[in-house]
Amino acid sequence: MTETLSALQDALRAGRTTAEALVEGALARAGTGEGPRVFTRLYGDRALAAARASDLMRQAGFVRSPLEGLPISIKDLFDVAGETTRAGSTALDDAPAATANAPVVERLLAAGAVLVGRTNMTEFAFSGLGINPHYGTPLNPYDRAAARIPGGSSSGAAVSVTDGMAAAAIGTDTGGSVRIPSALCGIAGFKPTARRVPREGCLPLSTSLDSIGPLAPSLSCCALLDAVLSGSGEGIPARADVAGLRLAVPTTLALDGVDETVATAFRRALDALSKAGARISEIAVPEFGALAGLQAKGSFAGAEAWHWHRALIAKAADRYDPRVLVRIQRGAEMALADYLDLLAARQGWVAAVEARLAGFDALLMPTVPIVAPRIADLAEEAAYGATNLLILRNSTLINFLDGCAASLPCHRPGEAPVGLMVAGAGGQDRRILAVGLAIEAALATVRAG
Repeated sequence: MTETLSALQDALRAGRTTAEALVEGALARAGTGEGPRVFTRLYGDRALAAARASDLMRQAGFVRSPLEGLPISIKDLFDVAGETTRAGSTALDDAPAATANAPVVERLLAAGAVLVGRTNMTEFAFSGLGINPHYGTPLNPYDRAAARIPGGSSSGAAVSVTDGMAAAAIGTDTGGSVRIPSALCGIAGFKPTARRVPREGCLPLSTSLDSIGPLAPSLSCCALLDAVLSGSGEGIPARADVAGLRLAVPTTLALDGVDETVATAFRRALDALSKAGARISEIAVPEFGALAGLQAKGSFAGAEAWHWHRALIAKAADRYDPRVLVRIQRGAEMALADYLDLLAARQGWVAAVEARLAGFDALLMPTVPIVAPRIADLAEEAAYGATNLLILRNSTLINFLDGCAASLPCHRPGEAPVGLMVAGAGGQDRRILAVGLAIEAALATVRAG
């Protein structure tokens, strides 16, 4: 099920399929292949009942939104009433069940979406690789024989879409966890400005950086989902005109260490946009190079994760993924004064980056500098740590900016998936979606080969 949400709605409207048939197909696929590693919980009978109810409503002339009757997966971070939110861990197995749905879940249900299950993830969302020792790691749909990472932390979310177990998925993004698996698995993803979508009822990683966004076959699908998740109800924005777009490519940091496959796909995409009339400028963004120095004494993710986890670690440290545990524990080393210094430094950093981007419609860079590596190549801690930092590098710049960004596939059929990131400052969500839709359309011919 890699059709767009609009195509699926057309099929439902024309009577060529039903919500029940779509959900039956999604659940059947979730029961085979990667399914057992993709989901930590399937809703089965509950999802089928919701699909039948949706079909009855449609027959009566009621279609609540463009998500009506479509199977959607949710990351294992969101509260669902009556269920324990485990966040891809076993350390919360004995935690109390949620008493209410997260606002995001409520909005999906009110829109007529059918929730098919909770998707697997990096434990507690603390890695961009997607590896999970508790529930298994869903394999990247590209070159499964090589057992490549799916990207994280929303690993199951991405694979649920690529493998037709869901029409779209809802994930979270603290340093790239929507965009990274989207890029590495060859689909679209959208990270909104953090304040755009309510985060209550979502187990936090970093309260300063967390955001909630969709993963789907196309950016137009993501725009439909964003309208529901944000509560804006605005639908798909009008596509911008590629001709005349002012697009900036940062030469600082974002292109360092880019592998040949990514470099080729990225340059090909830029050439296509330039030929379509976009004005592309390479610019230095020294603030990107300075970010590591700002976080030399600790990061928001580390300190804020330690704040949330310290009591749970005290009683259940042996139930954590050791690679996640050690990273959370480092947060204990950050002094309060250093944390407050980082808060203050972020304000100046954001203002400086926004000033550099003021004359441009969007910032373009590879979502991830490398194609998905093999899981076997990350067995050693040094390789795991270095690869995790590299994969997170570009996307985390936008989280620190409190910005918004889309990841669009820009590879050709048969090539390893490569994502093109289209980013902007905070609050520019609709504009970035409009620019991203224009870029997506301009790249369609190039991607077809």
